[in-house]
Amino acid sequence: MKNYDENTINKLELTAVKIRKHIVEMLYGAESGHPGGSLSAVDAIVALYFAHMNHNPKKPNDQNRDRFILSKGHAAPALYGSLAESGYFSVNELKNLRNINCLLQGHPVCLYTPGIEASTGSLGHGLSFANGVALAGRLDKKEYKVYVMMGDGETDEGQIWEAAASASHYKLDNITAFIDRNFLQIDGNTEEVMRLESIRDRWNSFGWNVIEINGHDMVQILDALYEADNHKKTPSIIILDTIKGKGVSFMENNIDFHGVPPNEMEYNLAMEELDTLQKKLEASN
Repeated sequence: MKNYDENTINKLELTAVKIRKHIVEMLYGAESGHPGGSLSAVDAIVALYFAHMNHNPKKPNDQNRDRFILSKGHAAPALYGSLAESGYFSVNELKNLRNINCLLQGHPVCLYTPGIEASTGSLGHGLSFANGVALAGRLDKKEYKVYVMMGDGETDEGQIWEAAASASHYKLDNITAFIDRNFLQIDGNTEEVMRLESIRDRWNSFGWNVIEINGHDMVQILDALYEADNHKKTPSIIILDTIKGKGVSFMENNIDFHGVPPNEMEYNLAMEELDTLQKKLEASN
């Protein structure tokens, strides 16, 4: 564990609010997309890009960079906001989300979007892809880390568990996975659709180092990443206990906002809430 000064944590929390605002604005402008799972994933992605990963927006293809793979590709707005704020492309690009021939499609596309490591969205594939990237790093004697984020509903997919077994078998300690554990998927509560608990015991039984934290607490996220990076011989998974729609009160734990963008009234209410939170954080800085 490391000690992080209050100013560092405050800046990360401010960045997370900015990206939540980007998400709401993007989806309102596009009139489509997935607010709930994007908002719940923000804090871990911000911690990676603004405080933890080795990456350089000016050299997006640097062979020694750490890699982040968003397996739950429908949460692309959270990643796009982080990439824009990091400097991979202009923040102005965000307003073109989901437009034909634009840089930012509804799900990540690695062919022409700077900073995107894998084209994802067909759920269940990201961890397998991460395994390949991690094995390549080992063969090439590179020291980069591979981070992959999955949704909890996504782990209904059988391929996840094949990949989990493979990563453990090959002792891929250069992989750290996240599960965005918000308990909601498109069809409802995860425990009613396909029970996952105990999710910790499942991953532990597959030979993974399991860490469970509050997925909206920056200090806990950074401590977990530090612990995972220093764990050897097995891959690590960080279970993020999160709230779907985090940051916008009427979207929180509301399955209706899994894949439905805000209307004009909801957009204005959401932005008002996020503006208030931003001002509060700025005043305490």
